[in-house]
Amino acid sequence: MSLARIKKGDTVMVISGREKGKTGKVMEILTKKERVLVEKLNMVKRHMRPTQKDKQGGILEKEAPLALSVVMPLCPKCNEGVRVKTKIGKDGSKMRVCVACEEKLDSKGKK
Repeated sequence: MSLARIKKGDTVMVISGREKGKTGKVMEILTKKERVLVEKLNMVKRHMRPTQKDKQGGILEKEAPLALSVVMPLCPKCNEGVRVKTKIGKDGSKMRVCVACEEKLDSKGKK
């Protein structure tokens, strides 16, 4: 699976599972496991023992990784999860583009 379709900082939409239809910002991509951490999605509870560093301990909520195959980049124009293709600009730079509406997904340049 190509990892270039999703990058850190992208807004993505979950297309299956218990978080289906929700959107969030990508915090981290775990390439070896083909998973992605999305802000405020797939929250799980972890029981933490008190340590020297964290005196309190208790039950913490944090994001668990989602499979990369269940998230799609969110197109700002279509406002839905879309497939991505790569286009080469006139200056030779690569950019990610929405397949449906040809809108640029890279934040550097707007159409």
